[in-house]
Amino acid sequence: MKQFLGKRAVASAVSLLGLVVLVFFLSRLTGDPTDLYLPVDASVESREQFRELHGLNDPLVMQFVNYLGDLVRFDFGESIRRNEPAIDAVLRGFSWTLTLAVITMGLVTVCAITFGALAAFNVGGRFDRFATFVSLIGASAPDFWIAIVAIVLFSVNLGWLPTSGTGTVWHWVLPVAVLFIRPFGLILQVVRGSMISALQSAYVKTARAKGVGNRPIIFVHALRNAMLPVITVIGDQAAALLNGAVVVETIFGFPGVGKLMIDSILQRDFTVILAAIMVTAFAIFLMNILIDIAYAILDPRIRY
Repeated sequence: MKQFLGKRAVASAVSLLGLVVLVFFLSRLTGDPTDLYLPVDASVESREQFRELHGLNDPLVMQFVNYLGDLVRFDFGESIRRNEPAIDAVLRGFSWTLTLAVITMGLVTVCAITFGALAAFNVGGRFDRFATFVSLIGASAPDFWIAIVAIVLFSVNLGWLPTSGTGTVWHWVLPVAVLFIRPFGLILQVVRGSMISALQSAYVKTARAKGVGNRPIIFVHALRNAMLPVITVIGDQAAALLNGAVVVETIFGFPGVGKLMIDSILQRDFTVILAAIMVTAFAIFLMNILIDIAYAILDPRIRY
């Protein structure tokens, strides 16, 4: 297991380095920050001082080498826009995104597994047809469209919920609900299909013959053996949630790392863009390793 985790860590580090290279050079294509932060009639001397202050005077390759040197010392640079360390702004935003993702995925996991298991227990029944219909709609509807419709319906027309912010519990309802729909539909379908196969297996038939009740059969005997493909989808959807929250956070004005990335791109705040990408990528790599460990816990054969 240690050797496997070591290989995964090395592969993740190489991928992260490639991502840094890509984002560093692509972000520079957005333009010169001096055009945003200095007046149009600023003197040449002022522009040179600004570039020198933020390390923009050196050739692009030299800027990248200097950035890597600072990165080795865990120095992510200073934010041009916020006049603070870039990592501080990113971690502050990431804490909001992580909280939003944990709440959403917790609700999604519990609801999708419960609904999927119950639908698989009575294939073709009313509940199964209803769950399948709901999951297909959820998996097909785009997040940005649902978010806009939800704001128009529940905030503008009905006035039940606020459109943006994080001041109260009610501010979280719409972002969580919008992010809930798509992963719920996808995970429910996978749980249903995996549970149908598990419920038709020989050990479940043996348990039925011994007089075991329906609830232990579903949630004890069948569910554990059906969880391996489900864990994969849960991990993929959790990673997609960290990335996909960019659009939802921007629409709802949620102060997460997704909105921070969009604002930083528009503001040409290169250090914050890089720090946000790296923190998000590291979280996704760590999540994938945790999924591999969960695999080994659920199926001892994988450890060998």
